[in-house]
Amino acid sequence: MIVVDNLSKNYGKQSLFDNISFKVNRRERVGVVGRNGHGKTTLVRMIAGLEEADSGSISMPRNYRIGYVEQQLDFKAETVLREAAVGLAADARSELWRVEKVLSGLGFDKGDQDKHPSELSGGYQVRLNLAKVLLADYQMLLLDEPNNYLDITSIRWLERFLLVWPGELMLITHDRSFMDKVVTHVLGIHRRKARKISGDTGKYYAQIGQEEEVYEKTRVNDERKQKEMDLFITRFRAKARLGGLVQSRVKSLEKMEKRDKLQAIRTLEFSFAEKPFHHKYALSADGLSFGYDPGKPLIKDFTMTIGARDRVFVVGNNGKGKTTLLKLLAGALQPGEGEVTSPQSVAMGYFEQTNVSGLVDSNTVLDEVASANVNEDPKLPRLIAGAMMFEGDDALKPVRVLSGGEKSRVMLGKLIATPVNLLLLDEPTNHLDLESSDALLTAIDDFDGAVIMVTHNERFLHTLAERLVIFQNGGVLVYEGGYRRFLDKIGWKDEEDRPRGRASVEVKDKDDAVPREKPNPRKSRKIRSELVAERSRVMRPLEKEMQEKEKAVERLDAELQKMNAAIVEAARLKDGFRVVELSKSMHQAKTDIDILLEDLEKLTGEHQEKKAEYEARIAGLGGEGEGPSEGS
Repeated sequence: MIVVDNLSKNYGKQSLFDNISFKVNRRERVGVVGRNGHGKTTLVRMIAGLEEADSGSISMPRNYRIGYVEQQLDFKAETVLREAAVGLAADARSELWRVEKVLSGLGFDKGDQDKHPSELSGGYQVRLNLAKVLLADYQMLLLDEPNNYLDITSIRWLERFLLVWPGELMLITHDRSFMDKVVTHVLGIHRRKARKISGDTGKYYAQIGQEEEVYEKTRVNDERKQKEMDLFITRFRAKARLGGLVQSRVKSLEKMEKRDKLQAIRTLEFSFAEKPFHHKYALSADGLSFGYDPGKPLIKDFTMTIGARDRVFVVGNNGKGKTTLLKLLAGALQPGEGEVTSPQSVAMGYFEQTNVSGLVDSNTVLDEVASANVNEDPKLPRLIAGAMMFEGDDALKPVRVLSGGEKSRVMLGKLIATPVNLLLLDEPTNHLDLESSDALLTAIDDFDGAVIMVTHNERFLHTLAERLVIFQNGGVLVYEGGYRRFLDKIGWKDEEDRPRGRASVEVKDKDDAVPREKPNPRKSRKIRSELVAERSRVMRPLEKEMQEKEKAVERLDAELQKMNAAIVEAARLKDGFRVVELSKSMHQAKTDIDILLEDLEKLTGEHQEKKAEYEARIAGLGGEGEGPSEGS
């Protein structure tokens, strides 16, 4: 539906991308990845018609409708509900039930929907802009970091909504788990070029890494061959009898492609400095209560002990007290009741988004990192600045010219400049790109101390969480277990009352605006059972064929190993006829394996698409879990 042809864009001396071309076809959901500052947002703004390219073209069908969530706020209606309804098509303006469902999915309760938009916080105003785009009759959605201002249940609702979105989608997000669940393709901006593949981010990065490894090996090999040819030409140019060989090498050199060495791409790589700690517990909270309004405690009688190497994650909807709890544990707020205690040897490191206001605008990046360098090692600030991707002169940039993401990296740099054994982190991934988020995840995983982290990023939760502090149902629950177990055993109660994707949003029956009878559990179970059975019938032949292809590849690979050993033996015995025979057989086996792998890739893509389709349909039923089943 969208064709990008030879698109180029420069800002001054910086080239974002050079002659990139790709297509977004019907029903494709494309995740856009690349380093911060490499042009992801610029690209989607060009497609939205908000920025001009230096050269190239973007074409699309006539009257093709594109929705882009603007950061600028321009509200005209008297209530949130009526403002969101602006997104509805002209012939659907009376269908306010649809508006209520989307607003509910994005975390607006009934009281919020009756407010004037100006009464909302900045984050909820951005959510309102998102709601207007989701409700509109667009054929393509361009979503740039849509979950930056969403809480975890709203992110999960948006994920289900996008899985059944009937049009096209281009998505930028730092949340790799969210992207991998939603997209069918990945478009990467890398080294000023664009590459689009079918699959998820793992497949994309593996392919890029493999290709660059092959490129570098080929480049080194070519350089060696070129040097050998140059040496031969220099030594034997004057020898008349070798003139033919010399000219042959001259022609070969002229034909050889010049491969430039790949420039190293700056990557956020770091580890937290650790201070030795020999106690069993790092921190204890006993009977904490706190409220900003008298008589309305946000946190009541909270008690928890943090082990010396615990991984505790604080989750829940926005505005319920997660950041407040972290501030209480960090000592940035004093509780109304209760106390927080820790051994004297605890060295705490605290990261909180609003702390960027504590950076001094006139200071350089290096100044700020050096200010936290308690060991006064003169080399350390420069090393940390480099690890935070402020290399060379970039470390001398004043804070006032930095972007929000760069300021967050400065805060991380200050944090790792000081040895700690307890980390308190409040949404540290908000301004990081995918690669930097992965680096942070690795650094936390390697840290030999306790970690308490507020996040909505399910990749971090699934990978790292050992204990959870859950804000839900107006209270706080300490859950002893990982995130997967929590979802299986308890789950998010808010999801029971929230719509499950576009299928429920698009219902045309206006009686849907009035309360319906509760669904019949027996009927729901029957429908679910039928869907699971249908999925098994559809998926099993695909899975059987995939297994057969995999076994054939393994069999041919084993035969190749045997033939390889045989050809070595035949060469040792100087059996030329046997060597030729084996060479032909090996070539055929390799060709057969390549064909099988191509077939397997196609089957895997089809399997993933059908699996996602059935998961979305089953999730749309709501209610109980489906239980174990075959063929999934």
